Amino acid sequence: MEVDFLEGRAGPDPTLDVALPHAMLDLVAARRRRPLVRCYRPAATVAFGRRDTFLAGFQTAVAAAREHRFTPVIRGSGGRAAAYDEGCLILDEVMPADGSAIRERFAAEADRQARALRGVGVDARVGEVPGEYCPGEFSVNARGLVKLIGAAERIVKGAWLHSSVVVVDGPGRLRAVLKDVYAALGLDWDPDTTGAVSDEAPRAGVEHVRTVLVAEYETRYALSPASLTDVELARAAELLDRHRVS
Repeated sequence: MEVDFLEGRAGPDPTLDVALPHAMLDLVAARRRRPLVRCYRPAATVAFGRRDTFLAGFQTAVAAAREHRFTPVIRGSGGRAAAYDEGCLILDEVMPADGSAIRERFAAEADRQARALRGVGVDARVGEVPGEYCPGEFSVNARGLVKLIGAAERIVKGAWLHSSVVVVDGPGRLRAVLKDVYAALGLDWDPDTTGAVSDEAPRAGVEHVRTVLVAEYETRYALSPASLTDVELARAAELLDRHRVS
């Protein structure tokens, strides 16, 4: 299948980058744009799950994120709060509905990501690490001890979005903000479970990891370089209020 391949942030506001894949999801579902894969290095962001917003400590957690100079946003899919910044990669895959099951997609994508990381020298495995932030059955970890990649998915009639966050460098920054955020939310979390690819394979920088992960998509799709359009950005702007934290 030929799909569009987009790179780079949508703009200076991290909230727009969170809204954009959901705008793309709507457009793909309506057959108003082609399927796509997007890869970018995000700005410093704490993406809260919608369940987090109902906790008594949510506003304190938001303040803690801002104190660490991370922009708080509300994610459109996934579970608990996750933090990421320029040392990370975000990969969004937006495809028309194809009859596949969500667990199958999670498992297959995690297996592919783990295989790619093993290729750069990481003892990468699939499975939840006890005590990890935003826990998930199909997290990609190193040595069974530290989380490296988390994923989330959103499904609408006619299309699905699978989004992954890969921590490549600088896990200390993420541990620091998550420590305060999770304490405010009253959620259990073990900071020692937050790792980074570069800690496991020191020569594997962000661009190297980007190359090997994108290569995995190229085994399934014919990636055609593309750019954001005004229609896509306008639709994302319409969704900003869903993801913005006041």
